[in-house]
Amino acid sequence: MLYPTPIAKLIDSFSKLPGIGIKTATRLAFYTIAMADEDVNDFAKNLLAAKRDLTYCSVCGNLTDEDPCDICTDENRDRTVLLIVEDSKDVSAMEKIQEYHGLYHVLHGLISPMNGVGPDDINLKTLITRLMDSDIQEVIIATNATADGEATAMYISRVLKPAGIKVTRLARGLAVGSDIEYADEVTLLRAIENRTEL
Repeated sequence: MLYPTPIAKLIDSFSKLPGIGIKTATRLAFYTIAMADEDVNDFAKNLLAAKRDLTYCSVCGNLTDEDPCDICTDENRDRTVLLIVEDSKDVSAMEKIQEYHGLYHVLHGLISPMNGVGPDDINLKTLITRLMDSDIQEVIIATNATADGEATAMYISRVLKPAGIKVTRLARGLAVGSDIEYADEVTLLRAIENRTEL
């Protein structure tokens, strides 16, 4: 079915978002059109403000509305530990548990030879510079347990080891509530390697 041009353009815009297919985009477009004018204006203002007012912290690379970000300027953070993550969503996930009190470094991607992404294509240069001018004693690598996440972790480890900085990796293994019989071999191997004493 052909839609009027404004609706078709709105559907096209929504369909460019990750995980949004044409059916969902159509549903969102019609929902938006049915919204009150004030709500649509607020939505548009918030979208523009987020795009305009957010930037990346010049220290850690996290998404922020102030530079440097609140985490980097917080004097109560442990300045001897640095957690390396893939993107800003990972920082939010770690902050939710309220148990990690160190600093962060956001890579904005992972090394992915298959996709032509090398070390120079992610936020690694600022990491090296940052480590040379800091009191950081331990770097925790918290990339995902994927081929690209592992490749990135190994690369960072090889680069940092000669500097005498302790490099650790988040533990891997069985998820709470999972059954051993359904776990893959890599997960079981990680669970054995990262076992803890009771």
